[in-house]
Amino acid sequence: MNKNKGYIRIALWVAALVAMLTGCGVKRHSVQTIDDTPETETPAWHTCLIQGARITVLTPDNRISANATMQVVRDSMLVISIQPMFGIEMMRIEATPTEIIGIDKIHGQYAIAGYNDINRKLTPSLNWDDLQQICSAELPLGSEKARLYYTYGDDLYELTISYPMRQTDVPVRIGHQPLQRYSQIDISKWL
Repeated sequence: MNKNKGYIRIALWVAALVAMLTGCGVKRHSVQTIDDTPETETPAWHTCLIQGARITVLTPDNRISANATMQVVRDSMLVISIQPMFGIEMMRIEATPTEIIGIDKIHGQYAIAGYNDINRKLTPSLNWDDLQQICSAELPLGSEKARLYYTYGDDLYELTISYPMRQTDVPVRIGHQPLQRYSQIDISKWL
């Protein structure tokens, strides 16, 4: 595989997976008080772990499916580990409130993007709060499945996430992946 195809592949994966996890219009649950004024309910968890999630991305050219583990430390960081075969991590997405890092472990490459960079071509736009809600399965009505539609540039993506089980306030192994052994690519021409 030549070097340009590797860059295109990581850009597509980062764009598709980031798009998949954001912007679905998820709203916080509201509670009615006695005076009927809606208040935002603040969830009572600090960490969240979802193992065995199934992610499917339908692109204009093909269908990509993989298992994933999602770990969240509220308002701090989240990690999405993509494991298409045998539980081996092949792609990793790390996100903070300010940036997203996509690591392609197969090709030894990574890319870093800010939310403003990604939102140049992504509709609906990406923000930290929506990403955190999707990765912690804080969906309206306790849904076990999310179906999302996004436009990235001129391409339409259909994204489906199935959540088998959600655990809160459990130990999570979260932290930045050392990037020294990976080469950074500039994905600005795709953003």
